[in-house]
Amino acid sequence: MTEAWQRVKVWDGWVRLFHWSIVLLVVGQYATAELALMEWHFRLGYLALALLVFRLGWGLLGSDTARFARFVQSPLAALAHLKHLRRREPDTEVGHNAAGGWMVLALLALLLAQVGTGLFANEEPGESYGAHGPLAMRVTDGLSGLLTELHELGFNLLVGAICLHVAAVVAYAVLKRQDLVRPMLTGFKRLPAGMVAPRLGHPLLAVALLALGLGLAWWLSTQG
Repeated sequence: MTEAWQRVKVWDGWVRLFHWSIVLLVVGQYATAELALMEWHFRLGYLALALLVFRLGWGLLGSDTARFARFVQSPLAALAHLKHLRRREPDTEVGHNAAGGWMVLALLALLLAQVGTGLFANEEPGESYGAHGPLAMRVTDGLSGLLTELHELGFNLLVGAICLHVAAVVAYAVLKRQDLVRPMLTGFKRLPAGMVAPRLGHPLLAVALLALGLGLAWWLSTQG
């Protein structure tokens, strides 16, 4: 007997907006740094900070598939999942799988580190007229210089993690015949009939969290 399937909404629009906006922001951050467009580099950094604040809040209070408590499993569960990477099988995960959950945490941690160090980064420590983060003048030149170096190193680590993430998506498509991109574009996934659709977070909560992030980013932008 053929198993019945249903179309289920697993990713809300807020998660998808965050995901693809961060992709564009990382590209923009790299381009503006390479072209020495530091004013725009910082503007994009503030926007990234606002989105990260939103995502952390949404990960605690938002939709089921966005909540950290729902998709972060033990490292052993992640390893057990990866053991079956070559097994071709339908995708029945409502949200992130055990390995994907840890990748999400790693990417968020690296993004937060980039934004955090960028707030204190300074091209010319001690010079108030140089390109510097809003909090660079509130720490010593030595600490600002160290955080600037970590900011540069952190971007390389972030690019490495992004490449690993993309490679994993390709591997799932080739080895398991699972399309992980389409659901993040449309929000919907085909799942076995009878599976309960995840609860979606309230839009007003999402707006409030985004407003909180934007407010914090704006306040920090005035501190320099």
